[in-house]
Amino acid sequence: MYTIKTLNAISPVGLAKLPASQFEIDNDAAAPQGILVRSADMHEMPLPESLLAIARAGAGTNNIPIEACTNAGIVVFNTPGANANAVAELVIGALIAGSRNMVDAVHWAQGLKGRDTIAKDVEKGKKQFVGPELRGKTLGVIGLGAIGAKVANAAVSLGMEVLGYDPYISIDAAWSLSRSVQHCVTLGDMLPRCDYLTIHVPSLPTPRHTINAQTLAMCKDGLRVLNFARGELVDNAALLDALDSGKVAHYFCDFPTEELLGVKGVECTPHLGASTPESETNCAAMAAVELSDYLKNGNITHSVNLPDVSQPRVGGHRICIIHKNTPGAISAITGILTTAHLNIENMVNKSKKDVAYTLLDVTGDLTDTLAAELSGIEPAIRVRIL
Repeated sequence: MYTIKTLNAISPVGLAKLPASQFEIDNDAAAPQGILVRSADMHEMPLPESLLAIARAGAGTNNIPIEACTNAGIVVFNTPGANANAVAELVIGALIAGSRNMVDAVHWAQGLKGRDTIAKDVEKGKKQFVGPELRGKTLGVIGLGAIGAKVANAAVSLGMEVLGYDPYISIDAAWSLSRSVQHCVTLGDMLPRCDYLTIHVPSLPTPRHTINAQTLAMCKDGLRVLNFARGELVDNAALLDALDSGKVAHYFCDFPTEELLGVKGVECTPHLGASTPESETNCAAMAAVELSDYLKNGNITHSVNLPDVSQPRVGGHRICIIHKNTPGAISAITGILTTAHLNIENMVNKSKKDVAYTLLDVTGDLTDTLAAELSGIEPAIRVRIL
């Protein structure tokens, strides 16, 4: 029986993935083996020795102390793609709204209330909100993961010419793309051709301020920019300068900041990307499945701090070892198993930067001291025997 603690209200559909015969949901537990979390800040929370894994129902993990978890052998999961449809739909909505000046038009129309000349004023005033159609225009998509691919495909269906840039595109993402999406090798190939630009990359040190003064200078005048990924991907100062110069005609983003609010041509939504009941349900269900599979089987899928390692059980016992990615670790592990007269039926080892994960299915008689012996090797961080 595993004890799971939830730090936010988690969808019942997600909790249903943790059957009561194997998991106990106890939000007051002092020593849980797993935690399900959405947006709660865990940076000041103590990490109990019992804790084996944290599953974030969402893509971002800024609320989780990743380095401390890695050092303690705690696997951190997220749920990439579970909210992709919700975000993609919002981006397409913003693409249309931003092009047709719908937000300003709605606000202006509200100001007509109480007038006797509404119909006349509408015909006279609507000219100021004229905006271009999307069909035949060019959209640049930076990042072609789960969300970017959906946006690109939807834009193709709207009759747009779509350019895609993603030097790290996965095979699965490539297969999901419409053949009409044109691949660009560099941003320099893409940006000068775009009428619209949307960005869908993770928030990492490297792509910070992907949209900056230099990249905006490559674009044609009147560009419309959308950012529903992370606020820091766009240099707000450079973006505001581009608005003043006419380089950018409109900026739609999901991350309000003091300098953006109240600026003509900027429309901010309050981080609505994944705010749908369907998205919250999908994220919770996916997080619960990831947590369950790791606790029961040692399989890791969609971890942000450890490599993805997964294999079917073949009988016998399963040994799960999180360890430093150093020379000699594997030989030390297999040496102990050989001395214990255990036969290795299956073994997978993968690394992620400085940490590695080794999963072994073994047959033979396990001694009570095996876990302690494996934990005693210098590279070992955490050992589990299932």
